[in-house]
This record gives sequence, C-alpha cells and structure tokens, in this order.
Amino acid sequence: MNFLITRPEHDDTTHYLSNWAKKVIGCAEIHGFNVIDLNREMAVQKEFESRITKNNPCLVMLNGHGDDNLVTGHQNKPLLIGGTNDKLMKSRIVYALSCRSAKELGVKAVSSGAKSYTGYDDDFIFSYTPSMISRPLNDDKAMLFFEPSNLFIDSLIKGNTVQEAKSKSEQLFRKNITKALGSQNGANLAKNLWWDLRHFVSYGDLTSSI
Repeated sequence: MNFLITRPEHDDTTHYLSNWAKKVIGCAEIHGFNVIDLNREMAVQKEFESRITKNNPCLVMLNGHGDDNLVTGHQNKPLLIGGTNDKLMKSRIVYALSCRSAKELGVKAVSSGAKSYTGYDDDFIFSYTPSMISRPLNDDKAMLFFEPSNLFIDSLIKGNTVQEAKSKSEQLFRKNITKALGSQNGANLAKNLWWDLRHFVSYGDLTSSI
C-alpha cells in the first residue's frame, strides 16, 4: 500500500511539522507501507499531482500552512486547492495538519469523492521551546501537540477506522491538557491544546479504513 506525505520545511512551523512527521513515516514503513515522501522542494503542486496519479496512495497526509480552501507546500505555494485539484483525493483517506483547511477544502474534497478528510476548521496552534528548534523531537512542549496529531495517522496505519483513530487522538489531547494544567505555567499550553481539540474535525465516511 502507498502512503503519500508532504513535508515542506522552509520556516520554523514547517520545520517542526516536517520533523515530527518523520515518526509517522517510521510507523508506516514498519507496517509495510511504501512511503512517497515529498520533502522540501519536492512538496510542490506539479510533483504532488504527478505522484498522486502515478502511485495512487490510499492515505495522504498534508503538512504545511493553509487557509479555508487550500493547503500549501514548499515556500507556501498552493498544493491542494478546493475546486481546482481536490478531485485528486477521490477514494483516499486524507489528513491535513494545516490551519483551517477542513473548513472548505475538506468539505469539497469529500464532495469530490475522498473517503474522508480530517483536519482543522480553524488555526492549528502549537507551542514550542525556541532553544529546542534544532532538536524538535526533544521539545517537550511541542510533543504535547504533535503526539495526538501523529496518533491519528499511526492508528489509521494500524488498521483503525477514521472514527476510531480520531477518538484516540482526542483522548490523548485531553490527557495532555490535564498534563499541561499540572505543570508550571501550563495554562497557556492547555488553552492551545483545547483549541486544537475543539477544531479537530473529520468529514466523509468515518467508518472507512485502509
């Protein structure tokens, strides 16, 4: 089975998203997936469309900045756009770790035949430690946000349905909110985690699985 993932890496935000996505890639490879990794300059619309058409992935994960109707790739150039190339998501399970894209793009992708589209209908907010930017996987603040996100994809890779995967992610978000509230100066972390949990949505057939 093929799994396509986009990993632009041109600013602090995408640097964190890209590095935490390496854990997802590792999980997928362990479970026998062929990973099509569009990293850095490869995360552009032409390459994305070509690889989708050629490799026909059953699972797509988009990492990058976004807006209501699009997800961007390298240097914030549009990658997946509602009403333009969203039909490429037909018959696929899609997860976008991106601000707002579920608001319009997710709905359009499902209308165009995507099995499901999971993402955020408002901004995805995460906290990080500036001194840890060279070692994002060791950043305990960032871990609170990216572990629930990664768990969604990891659960799909292990055969869970979209609904089951989403429920597991939501449980971990809640656990991390409690953890943050119990830490020193953790109120802001908890507020941001609660925001992400509130805006974490799935559309389409939530009983679908890979």
